[in-house]
Amino acid sequence: MSRILNFSFKVWVLAAGRLLSEIGTGFTLFYAPIFFVNQVGLSSTLVGIALGSGSVSGVIGRFLGGQAVDSPSWGRRKTLLTSAAISVLADVVLSLTTNFPSLILGNLLMGFGIGMYWPATEAAIIDLTTPQQRNEAFAITRLADSLGLSLGVVLGGVLIANSGNYRGLFVIDGISFLIFFAVIYFAIAETYQFKPQSASSQENRWSLAFQDRALMVFVAVNILFTVYLSQVQSTMPLYLKNFVPTDLGTGFSDKTISGLFTWHIAFAAVSQLPAAWLLNRFNRVTGLSFSLILWGIAFILVWVTGTIGDRSLIWAGLTLGVMSLGMVTYTPIASGLVADLAPESLRGVYLSINSQCWAIGYFIGPPLGGWALDHPQITNYFWLVCAASILLGLGILQYLKQLIKSKNAP
Repeated sequence: MSRILNFSFKVWVLAAGRLLSEIGTGFTLFYAPIFFVNQVGLSSTLVGIALGSGSVSGVIGRFLGGQAVDSPSWGRRKTLLTSAAISVLADVVLSLTTNFPSLILGNLLMGFGIGMYWPATEAAIIDLTTPQQRNEAFAITRLADSLGLSLGVVLGGVLIANSGNYRGLFVIDGISFLIFFAVIYFAIAETYQFKPQSASSQENRWSLAFQDRALMVFVAVNILFTVYLSQVQSTMPLYLKNFVPTDLGTGFSDKTISGLFTWHIAFAAVSQLPAAWLLNRFNRVTGLSFSLILWGIAFILVWVTGTIGDRSLIWAGLTLGVMSLGMVTYTPIASGLVADLAPESLRGVYLSINSQCWAIGYFIGPPLGGWALDHPQITNYFWLVCAASILLGLGILQYLKQLIKSKNAP
């Protein structure tokens, strides 16, 4: 607790800005797949492809963001401002979307903006904290994310229940990014004091990062984690809406789904700091192993929810609760591990590579989940395959643990 009280004021400002922007994201995150499938009339596969397309531009955004973050002419602040401006434009396009091409364009813009955002914000957090503070610092910013998302999901559900106006959700999301832009512009100065570097070191920083074997092994397991997270956001809403047996037929109502995801995010928010304090007792690789086990349990519970048919609402709530624990035991530890691996002058590049895992995972996950939903004969078994995949992740983590031990050996 004392480490939290000693945080730089800028950490709290960044967290507040993220809370505001995530309120807008909560308006759209879980409702967008339902809107584009059930109202616009696109197939689950096409919507999955469109959501995944944002990861293609996200790769470019993360690459350029990593370059910009470590560049004295850009730095953390300008990169964050550019990210927010592009995200506003994306929401304008999405609010006007009526067909597949415009949905693709909106997601490409959003992916690019979010891609630039992550290396910059995580580099700023590392700049402003000591290594001992980082688990809690990343937990605080993730707590802001979760609180913002939960508020957004609740308010979005209220708006839909009262007006059915899904398009208004994208307008509100755009406004939240405008507010985030203003917070950064007026309250955050550049967080890193750049030092003169030779041209050759600037040119070689990406190759140096790719030569770090521990980082590359982490990338493999990190992609697996982000595929899991993408299923919660893109596949689970549609699965709960169109596939889960209930007392009234098949699928929960929009109001029930809103309540379930509000529970999911609120529980994540409540669990975030206790999880960080608990996991401080273990090394970061062990913490990630705990997270994988939780994800395996969660995917088995999804299968139970969709096949048993009795008390499906209770099973769905339990499933999303375990997914919350999987999320909060993953996100701060993963960022902290990359911070441990990164040399100070290469933080932007390392965090960019870390963020690329999200782009790749979200490129793979939504189309894969959408394809599974479009083939009902295999939909329920899809969740068991996801559960079995944690065995691969646990094996990769054991290898990573050995690499880090040898890297840190005197």
